[in-house]
Amino acid sequence: MSASLPALGSEPSRLHDRPPALGASSQPRVLYSYPSKLGATRICYTAWESVKNVAAAGANVLVFPGVLQRALPDSIRVKPTLARGKIRLPYKVFGTVRTFALHDHIVAGRLRKLAGQIDIVHTWPVGSLRTLQVANELGIATVLERPNAYTRFAYEVVAHECARLGVTMPANHEHAFHEDILRIEEAEYAAADFLLCPSDFVKQTFLGAGFPSEKLLRHQYGFNENIFTPAERRPSEGLKMVFVGGVAPRKGLHYALEAWLRSSASVKGQFLIAGEFIPGYEAHLRSMLSHPSVKPLGHRTDIADLMRQSDILILPSIEEGSALVTSEARGSGCVLLVSEAAGAICTHMQNALVHKVGDVDQLTSHLDLLDQDRGLLEKLRSESLRSINEITWSAAGRRLFTVYQEAIARHARRHGKS
Repeated sequence: MSASLPALGSEPSRLHDRPPALGASSQPRVLYSYPSKLGATRICYTAWESVKNVAAAGANVLVFPGVLQRALPDSIRVKPTLARGKIRLPYKVFGTVRTFALHDHIVAGRLRKLAGQIDIVHTWPVGSLRTLQVANELGIATVLERPNAYTRFAYEVVAHECARLGVTMPANHEHAFHEDILRIEEAEYAAADFLLCPSDFVKQTFLGAGFPSEKLLRHQYGFNENIFTPAERRPSEGLKMVFVGGVAPRKGLHYALEAWLRSSASVKGQFLIAGEFIPGYEAHLRSMLSHPSVKPLGHRTDIADLMRQSDILILPSIEEGSALVTSEARGSGCVLLVSEAAGAICTHMQNALVHKVGDVDQLTSHLDLLDQDRGLLEKLRSESLRSINEITWSAAGRRLFTVYQEAIARHARRHGKS
């Protein structure tokens, strides 16, 4: 495998065919660098949707993924860095940091040959420092995706919550403390012109760390309205509530369970938990999980159906980027019961109920309110469904397109180019 690495990083000559020299204001020319498996699950899917939909919004996109896991429209030029045909560099063998560094090295080298052909570079964490530095040398605007809260903040609050609960995060978990990753990410923050924040909560964690507001640009994520669709609901005696996600302390399931068992909703309702627990966390919650109204389901692939069958999605996270499940739940007709840290696109008492992080009393009162006032539940659901076209992936692509335009214009003004 090592003998083939140079071939994985080499670039066919057709890459350097110049795209149309269109103005940045009408059709920004974007180099999108993603160091992992574009189009796989979780955040890899988020990046794939972002690429597809910002191109649909009008951006001229050239994508350098580590590996392309899912096909993109033919209009998007894709040149993987860590794959050639069926040959792929094994991420697990070499480790995330080293494979991402190799990707970054390859992209930085390609970028030098594209001087004058790129208006903005969009990068992702841990695999972008060299690319950002080269873009700075070439005078190209850069944005760094921030799919989660400020990393130092996230590490600290998760560690504090785990210590409080007596739960240990697995060493290989993405939210366990990793000094090497933190060091790389903080260097990337400094090198990027702008940080892309998908929620107000993410933006606030950077402001709280002293980052200037002018460095932080707000965009958003979305949901697939063809998969997550609402269904007609029949009135039921008890509320049906669902939690979806990796079950770890940062998601706040312990707060959800405590509030549920305190509330009137637990008398006749049902609380479904879809997701796999990290080691030790399930044992810590065993007494609450054993309540007859609580049903742990493990990993599920029928999330859209579960949401359509549920009245409420609950997500009392202590830190988050912008959880995709919150928009997917809205599209499915669930009312959101979320913390301020969930990064959900919603408004308290307008189309959702939002509580302060860790406030079990407030969360309990919200559950009681929806259990005892079904008129309010229906009002929130109707209002949520009325505006779901504003939170689709298509809407997210249009917003990212305007963010690119803003970043390019602000970069040009900063450097006296306009």
